Amino acid sequence: MAETIINMMLDFKSIKQPFSNTINIGSTNYLYFGGTAYMGIPQNQDFIDLYIEGIKKFGLNNGTSRTNNIQLGIYNDAEKIAAARFGAEKALITSSGYLAAQLTVKGLSTLGRVMYAPSAHPALWLNDQPTTRQTFNDWKKETIKLINASEEKNWVLISNSMNNLFPEIYDFNFLTEIHPEKKIILIVDDSHGIGINNNGMGALINLPVKSNIERIVVASMAKALGVDAGLVLGSNALITKLKSGSIFIGASPPSAAGLFAFIKAEKIYQHAWTKLQENIKLLTAQLNKKWVFEPEFPAFLTQDSSLAERLLSEKILISSFPYPKPESRPINRIVLSSWHEKEDIKKLVAAIDF
Repeated sequence: MAETIINMMLDFKSIKQPFSNTINIGSTNYLYFGGTAYMGIPQNQDFIDLYIEGIKKFGLNNGTSRTNNIQLGIYNDAEKIAAARFGAEKALITSSGYLAAQLTVKGLSTLGRVMYAPSAHPALWLNDQPTTRQTFNDWKKETIKLINASEEKNWVLISNSMNNLFPEIYDFNFLTEIHPEKKIILIVDDSHGIGINNNGMGALINLPVKSNIERIVVASMAKALGVDAGLVLGSNALITKLKSGSIFIGASPPSAAGLFAFIKAEKIYQHAWTKLQENIKLLTAQLNKKWVFEPEFPAFLTQDSSLAERLLSEKILISSFPYPKPESRPINRIVLSSWHEKEDIKKLVAAIDF
């Protein structure tokens, strides 16, 4: 009881230090298993060194638009690197994942009838929240029937690549069942998967390749990749169209220093991804069938609504918040990162009552 009262007095929303595998609150160190820094890049000293080098080369920020008559060449360089690294013809980089998504959805939604998959991220919404309430499997069955039976030829399908809260990676191969005379633009938000899933390649390489399907991926680079920027991957034609739109023309780009680090950090990412997969294997070897997770992805969902409070008494913090409404039961997830050490995971496992 005394422990519970103390925990209620602690302030977890005014933390004054960088997140890492540990957080100090009220002179007490807590192991931290939450957030979205899946590869620990914000605390990776080699990456930080590259970022500082980038600041020295390019300064803190760049407040001019990409259409200015005087340009830093690193933005085009970073886009070429990103396209090659994640398997796209061409890439576009913006100052945030939200801007990348809005730019894409608003730029392409006029090219066909729009359909939203369930739980599409708010960054993908054109206006109000879409009313789709089905499971992804039910939605894809309905989508096949609707498009094939419709007289409309052009469609824009908008979806997350995965559900990171109730971990599930979506399979879009159902689109091969749509009649070939239908033209599909598939917009997929891969903010939580890029750099992690498919050996770090993200969602694009697993999207169906057909002549009637245009694939386009949007993503935040601020999660696994550790850079405050947004990314759009797609065909030459669609990326060129998006770059001619008013949102891209009017927006300032991200910090050149962050993109300098991104370009130089391929081996850092590879090493961090390998360590993350080792951490995932270490934890999954101990989990029973009641836990929900996807291979390679570092989020682990439990239906035990009291787990977060029990772990807190062991000085362990996990991701825990009510969803989808403030009055809903909390979603309790363990989120691993490359910054976790084996000893951290062993302590976590010892504290969980399986």
